[in-house]
Amino acid sequence: MNVGVIDLAILLVYLGGVVALGTWVGRHATSATDYMLGGRNLPWWLILVSIVATETSTVTFLSIPGFAYTRDLTWLQIPLGFVIGRYIIAYLLLPRYFAGNIFTAYEVLRDRFGGITQRAASILFILTRSLADGLRLFLSSIVLQEMTGLALHWAVIAIGLTTILYTFFGGLKAVVWTDLVQFTVYMAGGGVAFALILQRLPDGWGQMIEIGDAAGRLRVFDLGFDATNPYGLWAGLLGGVFVSFGSHGVDQLMVQRYLGARNLPDARRALSLSGFVVFAQFAFFLLLGVGLFAFYQVFPPAEAFERADRIFAHFIVNEMPTGLLGLLLGAVFAAAMSTLSSSLNSCATSAVNDIYLPLAGRTISNERQLRLTRTLTVVFGLVQIVVGIAGQRLVASAVSSILGIAGFTIGIVLGIFFLGLFTQRVGQRAALAGMVVGFSGMTAVFFATPLAWTWFALVGSTATFGVGLAASYIWPRRAV
Repeated sequence: MNVGVIDLAILLVYLGGVVALGTWVGRHATSATDYMLGGRNLPWWLILVSIVATETSTVTFLSIPGFAYTRDLTWLQIPLGFVIGRYIIAYLLLPRYFAGNIFTAYEVLRDRFGGITQRAASILFILTRSLADGLRLFLSSIVLQEMTGLALHWAVIAIGLTTILYTFFGGLKAVVWTDLVQFTVYMAGGGVAFALILQRLPDGWGQMIEIGDAAGRLRVFDLGFDATNPYGLWAGLLGGVFVSFGSHGVDQLMVQRYLGARNLPDARRALSLSGFVVFAQFAFFLLLGVGLFAFYQVFPPAEAFERADRIFAHFIVNEMPTGLLGLLLGAVFAAAMSTLSSSLNSCATSAVNDIYLPLAGRTISNERQLRLTRTLTVVFGLVQIVVGIAGQRLVASAVSSILGIAGFTIGIVLGIFFLGLFTQRVGQRAALAGMVVGFSGMTAVFFATPLAWTWFALVGSTATFGVGLAASYIWPRRAV
């Protein structure tokens, strides 16, 4: 083992505490509404923190510093688009979600188009989340592997089962309150690591800036236009708006949080402000990557790093002093579990409300609905564990793989939402035609072109919208 007894004890206490907290705050989840939406009584500030923690997986905590280590700060152009996109969502889409007593984003599609469209969008969401978050689980397990020497598949299983445990008992309320703890832990952990880097560098901050600037690591803006480069200004601004629209506007993972708010103004406040918090967070983790670059220029590693995803993990395990190492390892797990728990809860909620209940054709008791949602939470957790184990076969950076998968499908679903928002003549048949062609087109784009992932949501939504609108002239919407 590479970790001492004290650090391991700190980590185990943290993990046990998270499970205990999640179970305790969710102890009153005796109805489907309590379990899926936290009783629709969550404070806006808690939702804001949960939004940020959920999108801050281990990909952010480990891969974003790795990006700055190997490249520069140009990633920061993407969250500029995120900020803009969230404001548009807050005023364009959120009123639709609060117009009725719904549990998922895709129930809006049922009301506008029909049940088939609802189920198709929900299935795309579930498949995307299972794949992308399974890869997030894989990335988190790299640290546990380096820490203990465990085989990677056992590391995946350990993290996955811990997350399943507290999500199973507590539902959304457990997820958002543990998100608050996890946000605090991973930000504190990142701050401690950054402070240690500055302390270890002979000339501190000034030396970090000098080394980073000389190596081009402090560049923020790339004004060139290259459709294959996801880190240009236009890809960040325009592509980032559409990525945000898809990930925070029509993705059940985030919409479920808004639906748990007390009212529409609270949901708007949480979503709008989250963009600025995420921007600041990305800036911090990128700057941490510059610090790591400077550190390893002054203190070169014994062997060159094989992949950027492992650089910060290597620093944590090999450079952190006793006690602080346990905190940093807890931060890695916090970043992982905040996203994974949200994914399990939202996939189970979507499967029950969008797929099972409409197909069952009848109302089931509250107790049975709650039991089914909990069972599916375990099922999706096991699926993500399988995907995480298979993630060892990845060659590309995990962050690129995850964001590519997410961008592949969110544009298609976003295009369907646009058809519902901006057209009247498009019915279910035309919408499904747009979805099928959009999926086929994005398959070709994903596998046969070098187009950057930041453009996927824009291309997918445009293709789906355009084909759906054109198809409505063949299959116009039937009058109700």
